[in-house]
Amino acid sequence: MMLIDKLKKIVGQDGLTQDKSELEPRLTDWRGVVRGEAYAVVFPACSKEVSLVVQACAEVGVSIVPQGGNTGMCAGSVPDNSGEQVIISLARMSAIRAVDAANFSMEVEAGCILENIQNEASAVNLHFPLSLGAEGSCQIGGNLSTNAGGINVLRYGTARAQVLGLEVVLADGTIVNSLRSLQKDTAGYDLKQLFIGSEGTLGIITAATLRLYPQPGEKTTALVALKEAGDAVNLLGQLRTVLADKIEAFELVSGYAFELLEKHIPDSRLPFTEKESWYVLIDVAIEDDKVRLERALMDALEIGLICNAVVAKNSTEAEKLWRMRHSIAEAERAEGKSLKHDISVPGSRMQEFLQRGDQLLSSISPDARLIVFGHVGDDNLHYNVTVPNESKEGELVTGAIYDLVDELGGSFSAEHGVGQLKRHYLLKYRSTAEISLMRTLKAALDPENILNPGKVI
Repeated sequence: MMLIDKLKKIVGQDGLTQDKSELEPRLTDWRGVVRGEAYAVVFPACSKEVSLVVQACAEVGVSIVPQGGNTGMCAGSVPDNSGEQVIISLARMSAIRAVDAANFSMEVEAGCILENIQNEASAVNLHFPLSLGAEGSCQIGGNLSTNAGGINVLRYGTARAQVLGLEVVLADGTIVNSLRSLQKDTAGYDLKQLFIGSEGTLGIITAATLRLYPQPGEKTTALVALKEAGDAVNLLGQLRTVLADKIEAFELVSGYAFELLEKHIPDSRLPFTEKESWYVLIDVAIEDDKVRLERALMDALEIGLICNAVVAKNSTEAEKLWRMRHSIAEAERAEGKSLKHDISVPGSRMQEFLQRGDQLLSSISPDARLIVFGHVGDDNLHYNVTVPNESKEGELVTGAIYDLVDELGGSFSAEHGVGQLKRHYLLKYRSTAEISLMRTLKAALDPENILNPGKVI
């Protein structure tokens, strides 16, 4: 029996397509940088069907590309150019299986949209803190497979910290069900952590038990203007002294990023008459009390640490500010292609990185423009660079930036993963021992290399 016939028998006629028009949006990454080909896209409806699909592909040596919302930034869910790979889309597996409010946990399938998880938690007066710009279309399986970060890492940690248990299908079709909802469990190796961040190369995440939190209460949102980006680190330190762990988000945005927002995104306007080079968008969980934040910002203004500040008067104003932040990637894409650098640097060296980064760009590509934004509260910056279209300096710019990041004890990949686009950098910036161990794990769990080959390692 041909593979297609086997797969249709598993998932049904409506659970598979080879139609070019239906395949097309799944063959290109969100940014439009990488394009591949695929033999078919399969839409299993349950973990058992995922298992049978994997077994059928393994029997004939056909490799598999797991795909969620395909919103990744490193082409980790895009097939290669062979046209022989099968994409497994988890889109039909979108159920929220159970919510245990008393246990502060929720069990969901991998294809569940992140925003739906947030809303379901809110419906029982709880909070799921993972939040990012693509939350209306990205799927939790993809979020976990890349160990997504987002705006709330400062207080809650990355996607990895939100997982209590996983269900995973291995390369031979074995279903590993460890969907426990325990807050503490030290029985053996913590196997779920192998698969979180592995980008579908070690197993296919089909479901997860997620950690929920109490609602943070009313949040106060403020936008602060700065003369120097390095002042953001000092401001964060000062605010943490006053507000402790109440800071939910602390986002640094360059003035140029706001220029692009005003140019490309309707109803995007800064609430300041005078423009500055840098801004910080802050969310603080302070129920019914803006006074402490306002007083802390006034103190920062008096000592010259900030230039200006506005505190949102209501949720509508706050949502407008956050809508601008979440629209930066869209505005950037509308402006044209740029060099993406999803980097992290220790907070204590952030100012040094930004200063030396400016010097690097001036020496290599004087006409380059910086689009910087990111979660500076957790050491992560999206340090993106636009260079003239005819410029041949892109690889030189990226290499110089990553070398500086490595020198300062940082990472070339903070939250977007490695995918196809950054594999050679992983080999360059990780030790021989680390790479050897990664390859050992890959060989042990996927000896025939059928799970997302060509990604990560």
